Amino acid sequence: MLDKNSKIYIAGHHGLVGSAIWNNLKQRGYNNLIGRSHSELDLTDQTAVKKFFDEERPDAVVLAAAFVGGIMANFLYRADFIMQNMLMQCNVIGNAYSHGVKKLLFLGSTCIYPKDAPQPMKEDVLLTSPLEYSNEEYAIAKIAGLKMCESYNLQYGTNYIAVMPTNLYGPNDNFHLENSHVMPAMMRKIYLAKLIHDGNWNSIRTDMDKRPVEGVTGSNCNDEILTVLAKYGISDNRVVLWGTGTPLREFLWSEDMADASVHVLLNVDFKDIIGIEKYSSVFYGKTTTGAVDRNNSEGRGGAIPSLGEIRNCHINAGTGKELTIRELSELVVKAVGFKGTVEFDASKPDGTPRKLIDVEKLHSLGWTHKVEIEDGVQKLFEWYQDSLR
Repeated sequence: MLDKNSKIYIAGHHGLVGSAIWNNLKQRGYNNLIGRSHSELDLTDQTAVKKFFDEERPDAVVLAAAFVGGIMANFLYRADFIMQNMLMQCNVIGNAYSHGVKKLLFLGSTCIYPKDAPQPMKEDVLLTSPLEYSNEEYAIAKIAGLKMCESYNLQYGTNYIAVMPTNLYGPNDNFHLENSHVMPAMMRKIYLAKLIHDGNWNSIRTDMDKRPVEGVTGSNCNDEILTVLAKYGISDNRVVLWGTGTPLREFLWSEDMADASVHVLLNVDFKDIIGIEKYSSVFYGKTTTGAVDRNNSEGRGGAIPSLGEIRNCHINAGTGKELTIRELSELVVKAVGFKGTVEFDASKPDGTPRKLIDVEKLHSLGWTHKVEIEDGVQKLFEWYQDSLR
């Protein structure tokens, strides 16, 4: 159990989930928190990450940092999505182990599951059939991360836990029109279409100054702004969204996700998930100080073959509820007060048809969500408006 004085490093503490976890821990009285921005610490830089762990020596690590984006970004930057995430994960998890970190929480994504997995998706459907092509590289990286946690536990007796959240949204979300996820992108498009219709150019310019689009800011002329927004399906009282609107999605408020993450960090150990107290030969006296040598395994700990196959030890985090993208757009329209039209371009990809997760494991470990989607969409729009002030 981590006490209130434990030093906890939150990688990605400025992001959607990381910032919410930081605030949640603060509210619980955990004040010995460490965070580094990307400019201060590049997690893909092995030397820099080792130096950070050498100096800070955290007791616990929350790996919430990731190279992320929506369906368009996943299509365009396939090499970046697998390489950047793998580098971050290997550097942080490897250094957490070599520096004796007591507890590590790895955050992934439910895109790890097969495209045609039975719904709702239990943790055990992992690697049972092909992934969705559009986010395959990101999914493979996250699968590797959770397997690293699992494998370190079984070989070295560590206490690393992987949590796989469903689609997240909330304060500090990314509203970039190209690289953000479905809800914030949709919300910004609908909001801008409303502002164009209202002729509210002051608000449009404020929005574009805060989050430029392809280098176009509020200082550009009206025609230049309208031209770049039209590329993303935004025009006077009209928005065009990708796909058919029929895919089903589950959404979890980021502050709920943070609460679930902190609950697991503080109250759940690997042994609680697998129901086995001594899950590594380390608990029976094997040492881990030997050099990595394929011709000699002396001093490398080891899993226990007699325990059988221990896998899928990660935890789904979500609501267990879903709605279509079209239904989501209707909630956003209501929150924004949009009176125009929302159209769907069926020539564009939908992505995975359905992604509902089974949250029974998380419930059995003592946590359930609090914010329902109808309230969450309204809360997100209010946050977005506040961010423009």
